[in-house]
Amino acid sequence: MSTENIEKGIESLKVEETTTTTPVAPAKPAIELSERNKERLALIKQVGEEIVSEESLIKLLNGKEKLRCYDGFEPSGRMHIAQGILKSINVNRMTKAGCTFIFWVADWFAMLNNKMNGDLNKIRKVGQYMIEIWKATGMDMENVEFLWSSDEINKNPNDYWLRVMDIARKFNVPRIKKCSQIMGRNEEDDLMCAQLLYPCMQCADIFYLKADICQLGMDQRKVNMLAIEYCDKVKIKNKPIIVSHHMLSGLKEGQEKMSKSDPESAIFMEDSEAEVNTKIKKAYCPPGIIEKNPILDYTKNIVFQKLTSLTLNIKDKGDVTYNSYQDLEDDYKAEKIHPSELKPVIAKAINAMLQPVRDHFANNAEAAALLKTVRSYTVTR
Repeated sequence: MSTENIEKGIESLKVEETTTTTPVAPAKPAIELSERNKERLALIKQVGEEIVSEESLIKLLNGKEKLRCYDGFEPSGRMHIAQGILKSINVNRMTKAGCTFIFWVADWFAMLNNKMNGDLNKIRKVGQYMIEIWKATGMDMENVEFLWSSDEINKNPNDYWLRVMDIARKFNVPRIKKCSQIMGRNEEDDLMCAQLLYPCMQCADIFYLKADICQLGMDQRKVNMLAIEYCDKVKIKNKPIIVSHHMLSGLKEGQEKMSKSDPESAIFMEDSEAEVNTKIKKAYCPPGIIEKNPILDYTKNIVFQKLTSLTLNIKDKGDVTYNSYQDLEDDYKAEKIHPSELKPVIAKAINAMLQPVRDHFANNAEAAALLKTVRSYTVTR
């Protein structure tokens, strides 16, 4: 390709607004929300621990009924409840708010990040296994699409790679390395060249998929903000809205999130009832302490998102029913609830949520074969 053709291609990326989001109609003032749009906003705010920005989201809701929302995931090993239960809760809220939810099955990204030792065949098997789990979690699939990155990029490689190259030209290496967290890495790590390419590609995904909303975890925030910075650099008006969900803690003390490479830090979606009970029993849960307490984290962000009440058997009081998380937290902080009284109830609730997944893998021969294959793989970091 000649230099002249490359420059023309990059120039077209700057002006082709339809490659980012469909232009929205002029927004009403933020306070003028219809009842339906108030409901949509409330649903999305339940998902977002942080929204960048709420004002832009309100304008988007006022101007557009059907939205494109995306999350990308590396097929990198067994699925834990943060990816399974929490994600299904969030997806159902986003689709109820009028979104088509795109799961970007990031097989090429997993290869770049050395997951499954870079074996693309194994990575695709893991991706198929993860899709099987989501089908069994109660996720509303009517407005959900699964797109494999390798397949989709190859449909229009010129547009995709020109965007990646343009992003790479707009930012220096230190700024790209700040995004290392998205791959489970640190800026100080000895990164491979492939891992410097990864953030540029993930940033390009947003525009390639024409996403109105990026609905990923807080650990992906830095690359989503890179996309907003890129919009400023190339004067794209319709910036993506960033709706970042909460990251569930790992089971051990000080673990900010669950890790597939540390099986004792996570509850997996097809763990047996006994395994869940043992993991919850051993989990870090200091009496009276709320901050960085994984059991309270799961109680708030998993259990009370699916149930309207919890009944605990409290010493000297008998059965006590809590109709809100806040009431339970207050009593735990006051040490009116002991960890040994809370843990069995949380284990029982999580086991009930996991049972449909266990049943699916027990009764579906194809799913069972996938699980057996994935369990035989060594998880690589």
